[in-house]
Amino acid sequence: MKISKLAKVGVVSTAAALLLAACGSSKSASSSNQVLNWDETAELPTMDLSTATDVVSFNTLNNTMEGLYRIGKDSKITPGIATKTSVSKDGLTYTFDLRKDAKWSNGDKVTAKDFVYSWQRTVNPKTGSQYAFLFDGIKNANDVLEGKKPVTDLGIKAEGDYKLVVTLDKQVPYFKLLMGFPVFFPQNQKVVEKYGDKYGTASKYMVYNGPFKLTKWTGSNLSWTLAKNDNYWDKKDVKLSAINVKVNKSTSTSFNLYQSGKLDATPLSVEQAKQVKNQKDYVVRKDASTFYFQYNQEKDIDGVKAFQNQKIRQAISLVINRKQFVNKVLGSGTVATGLVSAGLASNNGKDFSAAANNGDGVTYDVKKAQKLWAEGLKELGVSSLNFSILSDDTDGAKKSTEFLQSAIETNLKGAKVTTANVPFKTRINRTNKGDFDIVLSAWGADFSDPISFLDLFTSDNANNAGKWSNQQYDELIAKSKNEDANDPDKRWNDLVQAQQILMGEEGISPIYNKNTPWLVKTKVKGIIYNTAGVNYNFKDAYIQE
Repeated sequence: MKISKLAKVGVVSTAAALLLAACGSSKSASSSNQVLNWDETAELPTMDLSTATDVVSFNTLNNTMEGLYRIGKDSKITPGIATKTSVSKDGLTYTFDLRKDAKWSNGDKVTAKDFVYSWQRTVNPKTGSQYAFLFDGIKNANDVLEGKKPVTDLGIKAEGDYKLVVTLDKQVPYFKLLMGFPVFFPQNQKVVEKYGDKYGTASKYMVYNGPFKLTKWTGSNLSWTLAKNDNYWDKKDVKLSAINVKVNKSTSTSFNLYQSGKLDATPLSVEQAKQVKNQKDYVVRKDASTFYFQYNQEKDIDGVKAFQNQKIRQAISLVINRKQFVNKVLGSGTVATGLVSAGLASNNGKDFSAAANNGDGVTYDVKKAQKLWAEGLKELGVSSLNFSILSDDTDGAKKSTEFLQSAIETNLKGAKVTTANVPFKTRINRTNKGDFDIVLSAWGADFSDPISFLDLFTSDNANNAGKWSNQQYDELIAKSKNEDANDPDKRWNDLVQAQQILMGEEGISPIYNKNTPWLVKTKVKGIIYNTAGVNYNFKDAYIQE
């Protein structure tokens, strides 16, 4: 899932998970003052779950909508709309019995037909969902996406209002985790059709079936509220009456608001973290996310497609001192050893990031970089390259692009680098349109499996904005999903080899895995934070008086 620079306040599941500030007293919440004042560092782009791609949208959807399951503490499946799940012996048919007391915020019943409509809408090629690739494995999904079959052939059907049957083409090891991810949540067809192009563009153009409902969001403002949803089936267990969210792109601003009691949580800059790291309200959020360079291989740079040249890409990566960047610029996080973040998945006791790390793509070697750069320029027939690095407009993003700009210009003769720091929504739109030279992208795992990262860089994936392409890579990813899907060791090896190819060709340049220091008021209890997927589940949160 796409995340904002130094701002992943939210995404499905890794081996490790944190319960944010939830330790301590089990004292029940008071009925008064159950309002959480929350910080966000990027604007909310959309509430249309069929087209959402970013962490802010998915976190908001996760708390205002609900699917068959919810993702609980330690990424465990907890009850959602489904009350019972039956799986056929061959693992290809899932039958879900749905609760009869689930309602939309407008009073409509939530039925199996809402899931059928939602899934069909998302995989419909006309919708243009960048997340439709997650439906791979559901019967006929790929044929529907390619326009070869109608959406009605998708392997999902309603048997009455409260029974949903899903048929797979092949076993999907992480299928239940997917069901807790917002892309698979239901949608109210009547509401979608009523609002048309306005659907999901403001809080009033939506209905909600989760613990909260979104209010006060105009589609472009920098604050909104999640108000308790009185039509939610389990409203008796929802303690918060409201979550007030305010976007602060500067940690100086959010820190001051926290200190004055106007915020209950704030991310921290390097300097701030050093000052407060011994306080009892200090927490570190580990994150199954990776920040990386994508190189636009289709765009002309000074009259040549410079980033199709592997040596140019390698040279840029080799001059980035990732250790210095993490320690001095970020003050948190870890150096990336590849695309897949450390701690996400393991096999036979070995972490994937270690198994797939052969040193390619993340080494710091200025001499080698300068040699490759000179050779690359010669092959391109130019003596210099002028290009821009695109990123977000937060304080942290600006410091990051300044560091990266300096590293490239200082060490690579003829490199002239500008920076473009724009609002998160703009960065996402420009990336999707291919309107960039290099973009500092970020991805958070949607579930605890390497495929959640590696799927991105298959040739036809909508998230492969730089258009890197390798046939062997595509074949290995396909094998992991098909003939090797039920052989854990073979599948693991497919994915390890795929990452090694990606890194060997410098298809992208991983830079770091994110950890973020925060201050969270000790009175805030019960928030569930998971390192991958949708990070935040506020359903059980409360303010301890």
